[in-house]
Amino acid sequence: MTFLNILNNRRLSSQEQGFELLNRYSGTWVVVLVSRIKGPLSEDIVRQALDLVQRRHPRLHSRIVGLKGNLCFESEGTQKIPLRLVDKEVPWQEVVLEELNNKIESRQGLMRAVLVRSDKHNVGHLITTIHHVIIDGLSGIRLHQEILTYMHKIASGVQISQVPGLSALPPVDALLPDSMKKGFKGAIKGLLFFGRLLFKTVWYRPKTLELEACVPLELRRCGMVHLELEVALTQQLVNTCKQKKTTVQAALCAAMLFVAAKKIRLTTVRVSCNSVVDLRKRLDFSPHPGPLSNGERARVSDENLGVLASGLMTFHILRTNTSFWALAREVKQQLKMGLERDDIFITTLMFRRIAKLLLARPDKGSGLVTVTNVGKVNIPKSYGPYELESISFAPSMAAFGGSFMAAVTTFDGKMLINWTFSEPALSRETMEVMANEVVGCLAEVCQREDIYFGQG
Repeated sequence: MTFLNILNNRRLSSQEQGFELLNRYSGTWVVVLVSRIKGPLSEDIVRQALDLVQRRHPRLHSRIVGLKGNLCFESEGTQKIPLRLVDKEVPWQEVVLEELNNKIESRQGLMRAVLVRSDKHNVGHLITTIHHVIIDGLSGIRLHQEILTYMHKIASGVQISQVPGLSALPPVDALLPDSMKKGFKGAIKGLLFFGRLLFKTVWYRPKTLELEACVPLELRRCGMVHLELEVALTQQLVNTCKQKKTTVQAALCAAMLFVAAKKIRLTTVRVSCNSVVDLRKRLDFSPHPGPLSNGERARVSDENLGVLASGLMTFHILRTNTSFWALAREVKQQLKMGLERDDIFITTLMFRRIAKLLLARPDKGSGLVTVTNVGKVNIPKSYGPYELESISFAPSMAAFGGSFMAAVTTFDGKMLINWTFSEPALSRETMEVMANEVVGCLAEVCQREDIYFGQG
C-alpha cells in the first residue's frame, strides 16, 4: 500500500454512511451519466481513458469495506473499472434502465462503464454508473469531460506516462462553515431546523402520488422517461423566468407540482418539493493537509469527485386558481430563506438519519417531487475526432414510491430531462403522460401571461 493510499483511506462521514445504507438496502443508489458521442468510438481507447481517470481520482480507486457501524474507504483490493461493450442496435435508454437497476457492489469498486456503439451512424453512447457516495451530477459531467479529453489525446497518439493525481476530498462535514461544525450556534441551528421541519410536516401533511401497486423493496425497480426541450423553448423558458422574477429551478418545481397535484384530485392540495442545491460556492475550500511530497498544503479542487450538493424542502398549498408564476416565486423565496438559515448544511450533517427515515417509510419518498438541475453545462463539444452531442444524468429512484424526480441538464442550448421513479408503484405509462404534461405546462406558461391550478 502506498503512502497516498493510506492518506485516502478513511471512515465514511455521516452523509456517506447514509448513501451506502441506501445502496445496500434500497435496491440501488447510483448516478448514471450518459454522453452521446459522434466519432470513431474504440473500446481500446475508452478502456485506456478509464484507466487514466481511475489513476487520477482516488475515489475511483476505492471501495467500501467494514460493517454497518464502521464503514471505510479502502484503496487496496479495488478492481479496475469494468467496461462492457454493447455492439448491437440497442436503444441507449434500455441500457440506462439496466444500469439504474444493477446495484454497485461497493466492496469491489464504485464505478462501471458501458460503451454502446452503432455502426450505422458513427454515433455511440458512453454510459457510466457511479455510486452516489462519491459523485453528484456536476461531478459526473466533469468526469465525462475528462474521459473525453483523454480519449482525444490517446486517439491523437499522445503518450501519457504521468497522470497528475488528485488528493481525495475530505468529508463534506469538514468543509462546512465553522459555525456548523461544532459549538452552541451550530446546535441551535440544528434544533431550529428540525423544529421547523416537524411543524411544517404536521401542519401541511403533504400529499404524495397514489400508488398503483405496492410491493416489497426487493421487487421495486427504477423507471426512467427521457424528454428534451427544443432550443427555442429552452431559451424562451430562461427569458420568461427572468421576466417573471424567478428561476428556471423554481419554474421546473412549479410545473411538476402542478402536474402531480392534479393527479391527487383535490381542490386544495398540500405538497412538498425537494430541490437539490449545489454546495460548491458555500463550502470552505481553504487549504487542508494533503499528500504533497514537498510538504505544502493541498488546495481542494472542483475537479475532485464528491457529493457537493444537498436538498432543501419547500412546502406549498395549491388551491383552485393558484398562479403558476406566484408558485414559482414562492419556491424561489423559500429556497432563499432556507439557504440564509444554513438549512442546506443541516440536511448534509443529518443525512444518515434521513436515510434511515426514508428506508422506514419508502412510500413517502422525499416529497411529492424532486428537482435536481445542474443548469447550463459549460464543457466543450469538440474533442478532436469526437463530438459531444448531448449529456445527461439520472439518479436511481427504485425504492421510493409516491414521488418522482427530474434530473435536468442544459447542453448546447437544449434542456434534457430524465424523470426517474419507482416501478410498479408508478407505471411507465403514467410517468410518460406526466412528463409530457410537465413539458406542455412549461410551453404554455411561456406563451401566456400565466396559468392557474385547477383550470383546463
